[in-house]
Amino acid sequence: MADKIRVTVWNEFRHEKKDEKVKKIYPQGMHAVIAKALEDAGGIECRTATLDEPEHGLTEEVLQKTDVLTWWGHSAHGEVKDEIVQRVQLRVLEGMGLIVLHAGHFSKIFKALMGTPCSLRWRAVGEKERLWVVDPGHPIVEGVGEYFEIPHEEMYGEPFAIPNPDRVILMSWFEGGEVFRSGCCFIRGNGRIFYFRPGHETNPTYHDKNVLKVITNAVRWARQKSRVQYKAPRANPVEEIRSKPE
Repeated sequence: MADKIRVTVWNEFRHEKKDEKVKKIYPQGMHAVIAKALEDAGGIECRTATLDEPEHGLTEEVLQKTDVLTWWGHSAHGEVKDEIVQRVQLRVLEGMGLIVLHAGHFSKIFKALMGTPCSLRWRAVGEKERLWVVDPGHPIVEGVGEYFEIPHEEMYGEPFAIPNPDRVILMSWFEGGEVFRSGCCFIRGNGRIFYFRPGHETNPTYHDKNVLKVITNAVRWARQKSRVQYKAPRANPVEEIRSKPE
């Protein structure tokens, strides 16, 4: 049997403590629901990490033992320490996969990897979202079908200020009329990144079987078995150099 994919599920874990509606939906936190779904899918072992842990739960040791990191943040992006962001960014460049969820589009780590503002239009009234599969052959949407719907979600609308994705897998239509690139793949260095839009904290989105299937598929896609260390050593010549200046 192949080695299990080692996943760290990172969550800001603030709304679940302060908002009774969110706490009722996710009593142990969104990270607990996502981690359980990933482990139940098979071939994946999870640990969780949250903002208020020492080093946000993302120590050097944890990241070295992480094949794929999932990231959910919203109200406390500014509290994430820059040195931890740099640490995560380096691991992504080396080959750690990164799955950025919902409001994580505005996280320091996603902005650092995209190099753009990552801004968008939004509206939180709990309208219907329909996610269309626009790249049906991609492994991230295997088993999903032509489209799926979420009865109540926060709207994100274009323009989405990101670089052109390497692949757009999912496009959303919202009841209010907007559309949005909701499933986007990027390659940065040796790392694979997937941004997945759904997941507003006051809706039970992470209990949806299709949402969890996409996240699970994305974890499997983002896992890289090889690792590249980016250094700048002085290179010795392979051949004898005869054309040296006088």
